[in-house]
Amino acid sequence: MASAIGIQQKIILETIRGTDQGEWKLLVLDGGSQKLVDGVVKEDDILELNVTNIERIEDRRQANTEMDVVYLLSPLPHILDCLKADLDRRRYRRSFLIWTSPLRADLQAQLDQPTSARQQIAHASVLNIGYYPRESHLITFRDPWSFPTLYHPACNQLVKQHMEDLAQKIVSICVSLGEYPTIRYYDPRNQSHEARILCWHLARFVQTELDQYAKYNHDFPPPSPRPRGLLLITDRSMDLFAPLVHEFTYQAMVHDLLPLVEADKIYYRSLESQPGMSQKGKEQELSEKDSIWVKYRHLHMKDLLDQLVKDFEAFKKQNPQFANSDDPATINSIKDMLAGLPKYQEGKEAYSLHLSMTQDAMNVFQERGLADVASVEQSLATGLDEDYKKPKNLADQVIRLLDDDAIHFPDRLRLIIQYLLYRDGLLPMDVSKLLAHARLPAQDSEVIYNLEFLGAHVTRVLKDSRPVAQYPFGKKEPPVLSANESGLSRFEPALRFVLEEYSRGTLDQSLFPFTKPHLDAAEGLMGQENVSQASLRSAKPTWARTRPSITGPRQRIIVFMAGGATYSESRACYEVSQFLDKDVYLSTTHMLTPSLYLRQVGDLSVDRRKLDLPADRPKPRAPDHLFEKDTPLPPPPPPASSKDPRIQSPTDDMQRMQVGDGGAHSRPANGNIQGNSTPPVQSSSAGGRSTKDKDKDGEKKKKHHFFSSKR
Repeated sequence: MASAIGIQQKIILETIRGTDQGEWKLLVLDGGSQKLVDGVVKEDDILELNVTNIERIEDRRQANTEMDVVYLLSPLPHILDCLKADLDRRRYRRSFLIWTSPLRADLQAQLDQPTSARQQIAHASVLNIGYYPRESHLITFRDPWSFPTLYHPACNQLVKQHMEDLAQKIVSICVSLGEYPTIRYYDPRNQSHEARILCWHLARFVQTELDQYAKYNHDFPPPSPRPRGLLLITDRSMDLFAPLVHEFTYQAMVHDLLPLVEADKIYYRSLESQPGMSQKGKEQELSEKDSIWVKYRHLHMKDLLDQLVKDFEAFKKQNPQFANSDDPATINSIKDMLAGLPKYQEGKEAYSLHLSMTQDAMNVFQERGLADVASVEQSLATGLDEDYKKPKNLADQVIRLLDDDAIHFPDRLRLIIQYLLYRDGLLPMDVSKLLAHARLPAQDSEVIYNLEFLGAHVTRVLKDSRPVAQYPFGKKEPPVLSANESGLSRFEPALRFVLEEYSRGTLDQSLFPFTKPHLDAAEGLMGQENVSQASLRSAKPTWARTRPSITGPRQRIIVFMAGGATYSESRACYEVSQFLDKDVYLSTTHMLTPSLYLRQVGDLSVDRRKLDLPADRPKPRAPDHLFEKDTPLPPPPPPASSKDPRIQSPTDDMQRMQVGDGGAHSRPANGNIQGNSTPPVQSSSAGGRSTKDKDKDGEKKKKHHFFSSKR
């Protein structure tokens, strides 16, 4: 399966390599593009492409008019101002301009104005890489502010522009993958909340952007035997259980229970203890470079600890030279140890990290009594008990847990919300009783009622004729559980069922309609989503296989989840890829943990001015120093005057030297004739100086004074 990280890395490196081949050059980034590059490319890989240095366009930089520059920039107004400042000052010889995403029309018009500075741009291009691959098949936009922008009632005027920005990023993913997919979007049934048409609007924006790109780029999509892909657009309202249910696979569990440091990269602070010393913290990164993390992140926690111990024992056996031994050391054994030491140390630290994380997560699991909580959660989220029958006495089980002092307050809040979703709303009096049992702070009630902005029914009237909501994807047959499978992991996110039904050709077209039903729906009905992309621009029909071949190119499915995706949904996409012979890429605005999700839902009733949205912040400006004139170098101090006998020029003694004829002048290396700055002392036999000699001496003094002032 093609990795999104590898695809973006290849695009960046090949583009830099293709600019000004064979010539040395500088690479100039901005803050945003630097994060993109740092996420997928090593600095050494860039420097090997005849790049002498990597600089930031916002920083102070030395001009280099004898060297070319490659600009890799974000298409933002203040970054364009930085670029124009560079061009106006002719900071470099020639400029190769690369935008990470298309420039807005008004900004492009500024750049296209016919000026002498514009002539410095030797080539300009757009890469369409405005996204952040987090894993091989997980892509985010690093935009947690998307959630309030899409769902906060006071942000309605921001939604259109935000959707256009999202559409452009989604198209960038499609272009990078070389896919011109059919588009289907989530259209919820019987919903009245404002965000119910979010996916419909977003799908239209994406379809328009994608069609425009294909219209002006005749090499898109590239010819490929791969079946035509699918873009599935949905949002957080499709599954309100997934961010709340406790998931006990490794990745989801540690993100839920442990204090991971999540920024541009993800770190876990482990504690190291050494004999005679106190414990000290060490941050270790969790990324695709960690083979243990990649191998086991979707494994259930009950199986993980034993598997890690077994693997670590096997690792030690593969490195016997580091095992404790009474055999005397020899030169060869020491050489073998030193040769394998870096790799061994790296592997030892990796196993130590994951054994520590696993144990810490299990400790939290025990301390918070999550086994009892998860048993009730599974019945609420699936609508079935452990025997796959209708659960009984769920209200009593929920209240018992809410009264238990061992249950943490955030877990109580999650339990109440799941019970509300299971019942599709409660009487206001019953909601108040649950909150009283849970003894939650008053602001937590805002989280519960704000779920209505996502389509949840929180309250019902006493004689409500509204039917209890049905699961949109139907009840599943009870699976046959093996002895090793856990009853605490019966819940699967709705996205998994959507992907499975699509693969079977049974995905409801009223629930997930096409953006172009007159063109694409026929493919769906006939099971011909696997038609080759090479036929999209051909007038001749292509007879495609109706069933994918196991050994043939795999169809790509790009899922976009607006409002944030969960790690359980990411796991589901990987598993569907493996079991159904598809390449599924999950893309989203940001990744959600349960704590972040509850906080963002609670913020939907907060005054917008307190949210600190990027749209409400002062617009960034180009730094003032880019527009300052170059400060001339200060002149050197003038040579010392000969009037003070105590201060003499270092060259005075040399100038007094006489070589050959006493009246001859020394010739400096540059070939200019230079007289003595201090006249030689006349002997008593020379007599007085003539007027002519005095005039010549005066001219020498004037010339000397001129060059001194020039310096």
